[in-house]
Amino acid sequence: MNTSIRVVCIIALALFAAPAQRAVAQAEEDFGAAPQEAPAAATAPAQTQSAAPASGVVASTDGEQPGVRAEVTELKRSSGGTVNLKFTLINDSDQPYQMRDLLGGLSYGYNVSGVHLVDAANKKKYQVILDAEKKCLCSDGLNSEIAAKSRINVWAKLPAPPEDVQQVSVIIPHFIPMDDVPIS
Repeated sequence: MNTSIRVVCIIALALFAAPAQRAVAQAEEDFGAAPQEAPAAATAPAQTQSAAPASGVVASTDGEQPGVRAEVTELKRSSGGTVNLKFTLINDSDQPYQMRDLLGGLSYGYNVSGVHLVDAANKKKYQVILDAEKKCLCSDGLNSEIAAKSRINVWAKLPAPPEDVQQVSVIIPHFIPMDDVPIS
């Protein structure tokens, strides 16, 4: 792990309450340090040709633009009172999908911080966790568009609903809400 990531993590750990401290550590463990794994990914996330939906799809929905959809591949409880949300944004159209700031809601830049969960039973909304610098614990540094006939895999870490809540709605800005998504 490089020095700047360590410094950010130490600051975040010092300022967050105990559950959030565990969330930062778990995020690093679950997703690793992206710049070390693939330096080019910070400026140009990998995009691959669109294929048939993976068998691990938990829920899917269409976007506001024709030919664009999202597939949730994981919504899983994690340590520290958090959940990991992994999903794929798919552009099957013949035109690039201009994301711009469509998905970001709490942070700066091209990210998925605008994604949130809704627990209808308890009437509660769960937003992406932010670190001490107000940066999301989510896919960040994304390109402003998804190329035609391609897909990108993204993730976000959110506070977990109470243990008795077994399903929630997953809300991705500019996509139809996905209701009753099971939490594993």
